[in-house]
Amino acid sequence: MKYSLYDPYDYPLYRPPSEAYSLILQVTLGCSYNRCVFCGMYQTKKFRIKPIETVKQELVMFAEHYRRVDKVFLADGDALTAPTEYLVEVLDAIADVIPQCKRVSCYATHLNIRQKSPEELQLLASKGLTLLYLGVESGDDETLKFIRKGTTAAELIKLSNKVKDAGMELSATFILGINGAERDNTQHAIKTGEIISKMYLTYAGLLTLRLEDGSYLTKAAAEGKYTIVGIEEVVKELKLILENIHVEEMTAPVIFRSNHASNFLTLKGTLPQDRDAMLAQVNRVLERGVYPEHQKYYL
Repeated sequence: MKYSLYDPYDYPLYRPPSEAYSLILQVTLGCSYNRCVFCGMYQTKKFRIKPIETVKQELVMFAEHYRRVDKVFLADGDALTAPTEYLVEVLDAIADVIPQCKRVSCYATHLNIRQKSPEELQLLASKGLTLLYLGVESGDDETLKFIRKGTTAAELIKLSNKVKDAGMELSATFILGINGAERDNTQHAIKTGEIISKMYLTYAGLLTLRLEDGSYLTKAAAEGKYTIVGIEEVVKELKLILENIHVEEMTAPVIFRSNHASNFLTLKGTLPQDRDAMLAQVNRVLERGVYPEHQKYYL
């Protein structure tokens, strides 16, 4: 394979916003699950695991062109699904080629975490894979069923503790407005606040639903079967989430963010201590009642 420094990837390529300055190393292509109704990220790709020698060659190429790499993100959609022996070989290669690397992270799914034994996760953590990104989306079982997530809130709480026991950190995302205007988002919001209280998390990030090309919801919207909720309803949903984060149940700090490009209202804080201050910000926005389209709201 012939490589180019400027275009070494199989597109489309995605990474979490917090990995903006990380080296992206594709070890898998696509997503092994790929059934979530809101996601169109990997509809054009057939899932496969890249040959280990190809990954090692790319790693050497990157090391030759970048002076310093502190963090590596393993793409694509759920690199954790690769066999543990394969991932150990990747992590050993990173340690050998980029010894200054301080952290390796990747996307994961509930299936990946469920399938890996505690010992396998501990081994991967000891090799440097210390942060997993998990799309939780909702704490409401009915919503999880609607979006075809293939899991339950109870299992997600259990799996988060499995990650904790392995010595890894967990970053979870949740989606505002996911049920659309045809369904009630109240229970979704209430249960999402509750699950944030109960899961082991280092980071919790809120996104607002956007219709992506190729997703099931995009097709449903085109057929008049699904309608995006308005900004005011999204802000009310955010309020309900914050109100139902039970700070007395939290056992460790969680960095909370609602500052993704998709969000109308930007919030930043650490739970539990900043919960009330963020809730007050949301209430001020609701009291003003001004929701300009396509404009972010900063306080």
